[in-house]
Amino acid sequence: MIIGIPSEIKNNESRVALTPSGTKELSKKGHKVYLQSNAGAGSGFLDKEYLDAGAKILSQASEIYEIAEMIMKVKEPIESEYVLIKKGQLIFTYFHFASSKPLTDAMMASRSVCLSYETVEMVDKALPLLIPMSEIAGRMSIQEGAKYLEKPFKGRGVLLGGVPGVLPANVLILGGGVVGMNAAKIASGMGANVTIMDFSLSRLRYLDEIMPANVNTCMSSEHNIRNMIGTCDLIVGSVLIPGAKAPHLITEDMLKDMQPGTVLVDVAVDQGGCIATCKPTTHEDPTYIIDDIVHYCVANMPGAVPYTSTLALTNATLPYALQLADLGWKNGCKLNKELKKGLNIIDGKVVYPGVAEAFGYKLSALDQLL
Repeated sequence: MIIGIPSEIKNNESRVALTPSGTKELSKKGHKVYLQSNAGAGSGFLDKEYLDAGAKILSQASEIYEIAEMIMKVKEPIESEYVLIKKGQLIFTYFHFASSKPLTDAMMASRSVCLSYETVEMVDKALPLLIPMSEIAGRMSIQEGAKYLEKPFKGRGVLLGGVPGVLPANVLILGGGVVGMNAAKIASGMGANVTIMDFSLSRLRYLDEIMPANVNTCMSSEHNIRNMIGTCDLIVGSVLIPGAKAPHLITEDMLKDMQPGTVLVDVAVDQGGCIATCKPTTHEDPTYIIDDIVHYCVANMPGAVPYTSTLALTNATLPYALQLADLGWKNGCKLNKELKKGLNIIDGKVVYPGVAEAFGYKLSALDQLL
C-alpha cells in the first residue's frame, strides 16, 4: 500500500503521524511511505531519518494526497485540505466529527473512507488510539492550569501546592477516565487538594484505591458540582462519550458562583466541550475570560509537546496501520472489530451512531458497506 504523511498545518501543531521507526516497519513489509518534506521536523525527526528508514520525500501536500492510498495524519483535515482528499482514499486520523458539522459535511462530500483514531474501540471499551493523547492532555491540563492560576495571566494568584502554613489549591476534575486519572496524578503530586467526580461508582472505587490521600472521589451530579465550584481554584473538564458530543456539566450560570480568577481547563473541547462557555482556542492564543473566569480550551494540547506525543501516538497507531496496509481497509475492518469501530464515514455515508445523532443524519448500515 502507498501511505502518505502530510505536514500538519493546524495552528501550532508540530506533531507528525509517523516516526522514522514506524516508517521502517511499514517499509519492511513492502509498503511505500511518502512524507511531505519537513513533516517531522517539529517533532525532532529530520527528513534524512525518514529516507534512511525507506520513505520517499515529496515537497507539496498535494503530491502526497495525489499518490497515497492511505493518508495518516494527527489532526482532522482543515478547509484548505478538503479539496485534496480523493474518493475512496482512506484517511486515518483524529476526526472528532461530532463537534464539527462543516468537517463532517466536507468528508461526506469527498466520498473518502474516514477511520477515526478516537473511536477505535477494544472489547473492554478502552480506546487504544485515544489513550496516549489523553494521558498527555490530562497531565498537561494541570501543568497549564497551574500556570494560568498565576496573577499575570488573570488567575487567582494561587500556588497549586501551597506552602507550609498556607493551604494548597482546590482542584476539581470532572470525569475519572484516562484524562481525569492522569490529571489527578499530577495535581496530587504537586500537593493540591483534589476531587474527582464521575458517574460510575465502580470507577470511583477504583480511583479511591489507587490514588494518594490528597485525592477524594465524589459522585458526579449537578447538585454536587454546584456545591463544590465555589471553593475550587482549578476545574478540569475531562468527560468523553466516544464519537459523540460531550455533555455540558458546567453551565454558563455556574460561572457566577465561582471565585474570580478560577481557571477552567476543558480537555473535552475536541468533542464540543463539557463546559458550556467553552470555545476552541489555540496555543498561540490559549485563554479568554468570561465573568472573571479564565478559560483554557486549546483543542490540540499534546501538540505543545510534539516529541513525546509523536512517539506515543506511533506506538499506538502502528499496529493498526500495518493491518490496514497489509489487508486493505475493508478486510482489515472485517477481521479486526476494534478497527471496524473506527469507521465513521464511508463514501459519503455516516456509519457511526454518535456522528449521525449529532447532526440528525441518516445512519447507514456499516456491514452492508463492508
